[in-house]
Amino acid sequence: MCDKIEQTVEDSLKKAEALRQSILMKAFAGELTRDWREKHPELITGENSAEKLLERIKAEKARLAGIEKKQRSRKVKKK
Repeated sequence: MCDKIEQTVEDSLKKAEALRQSILMKAFAGELTRDWREKHPELITGENSAEKLLERIKAEKARLAGIEKKQRSRKVKKK
């Protein structure tokens, strides 16, 4: 009885791992979101593209770095 349960658990774990791998493969191939992307192209192109998002992130990071640099220089001048 215990051997049968143990075998069932082992089989289930193997199936779960195979399913996990299958899902990951489909995700990296873009198969899981294909329908959504086809229905909503305006949300992933133009101003909403990954490239534009990266540009906005870099600009904001540079802006914040400039503010931080000014604040540090003010502290040095006060001493």
